[in-house]
Amino acid sequence: MLILKRCHATDGDADKNLDMSALNRALKYGVFATIATLINLSTQELAIRLYSGPFDIYVALLLGTVTGLVSKYTLDKRYIFAYATKSHRHNLNKFLAYTFTGGFTTAVFWGLELGFEYWFGGKIARYTGAVIGLSIGYVVKYRLDKHLVFARAADSASHSLSSPTTET
Repeated sequence: MLILKRCHATDGDADKNLDMSALNRALKYGVFATIATLINLSTQELAIRLYSGPFDIYVALLLGTVTGLVSKYTLDKRYIFAYATKSHRHNLNKFLAYTFTGGFTTAVFWGLELGFEYWFGGKIARYTGAVIGLSIGYVVKYRLDKHLVFARAADSASHSLSSPTTET
């Protein structure tokens, strides 16, 4: 069973300094990627069912991306990178950096989802493309976030679990 305890880094290398093995981190990351994917695709499906007008697939893609992004950021920040932000502004800056690193990976995901819709047609094809695109994107995104967004995990190392931090 995966333990979702919070770990603290002592410097910027999450792989060396978090109190979890690389395998445990990879398993957690995979579970969180699956959760975010399910949130994303569920939001898309709900949006398609509630709105069937012009650009409905694009509206669904955008809404799914936003819900997946917020959920994945929250899980990654807390359980993968053990990053505690110092304020709401610091959290917003990290979220914006996280969103920025997701630009390329989102293009891959959207490209495959829409490509499968175009090439094969239908909901199953579209969601298959989405799962493939999100899988590729999350592998790349982990590396980007580790080195660009949460690279200075030492910023949060001084915060203990009992200290007040922003966890949103």
